[in-house]
Amino acid sequence: MFAHVGGMLATGLAEVTSDPAALDSRGWWAVVVSYEGKITCARFEDVRPAPHPDGPWRPPGEWRSSLDRDEYLRGVERIRAAIADGVVYQANLCRVLSAPLPDGAGIAGLGARLARGNPGRYAMTARLPGMAVASASPELYLERAGRVVTSRPIKGTGRTEADLLPKDRSENVMIVDLVRNDLGRVAAVGSVTVPELLAAEEYPGLVHLVSTVRAELEPGAGWPELIDATFPPGSVTGTPKASALALLEALEPVPRGPYCGAVGWVDADRRRGALAVGIRTFWAEDGLLRFGTGAGITWGSDPLGEWDETELKAARLLEVASGER
Repeated sequence: MFAHVGGMLATGLAEVTSDPAALDSRGWWAVVVSYEGKITCARFEDVRPAPHPDGPWRPPGEWRSSLDRDEYLRGVERIRAAIADGVVYQANLCRVLSAPLPDGAGIAGLGARLARGNPGRYAMTARLPGMAVASASPELYLERAGRVVTSRPIKGTGRTEADLLPKDRSENVMIVDLVRNDLGRVAAVGSVTVPELLAAEEYPGLVHLVSTVRAELEPGAGWPELIDATFPPGSVTGTPKASALALLEALEPVPRGPYCGAVGWVDADRRRGALAVGIRTFWAEDGLLRFGTGAGITWGSDPLGEWDETELKAARLLEVASGER
């Protein structure tokens, strides 16, 4: 069992719990939360700066998608119809790819290849009881330094900055408003701010629009209250969140698992931590390697363009997993 995140290697598993209150207790924790809300908190005794561990890796078999292109296009149209009816303003439609995982292919080997071929600002690789995850996430869900909390939602994707559309900017602003409201549920009055809005940032193979939302936790609030108020992350659900969640449950045929959940670390002793949105994320389950990809749908969405966005987001990472990078 191990976790590698933020340049730190954690070994010596001491405790595993599903209670997020543990993150306010003591010690260093690796954290994985599935989109469906299953929380795994693993406390490690030995945490030290170290390069990413390597290991054997073999390319997976043929990839299959939970939604094919025609099904995805129909899903986009159903979301647009729901927008026309006033049910939602935006919803993030996702699909899960799966491929047979060869014998001898370890998650450390995949994580090391991601670190070389598609490094993510909030990358994490972990093998914990009952799960194995390798994430190259570029998106910050929650960072905590004492009582100060920061979120950096991503919405808007193009091959280059010139490809970003007005639809991308309006979508980002909608999600920023949702994140502000979520954090406001556990923030000190008047402390929620937006220090940065609609910053174009380059990542391997694409460009994203990123905004920053910051707040100060109200007295008595800790990790359980913070996660309860903000999960699942707004950028991978939609707005209004409750309506978007219900709509997506009807449209997506398989669970998302760690994809669109949260992955990261918490140092309870130092009252610091950072959880990424579980995008650009592989996980091993039931002899299969799984990977999720999706796109935010608004009234201005072109269905084929949204499908192409899911392909763009997946392309480079699938190449890494297949040994092509």
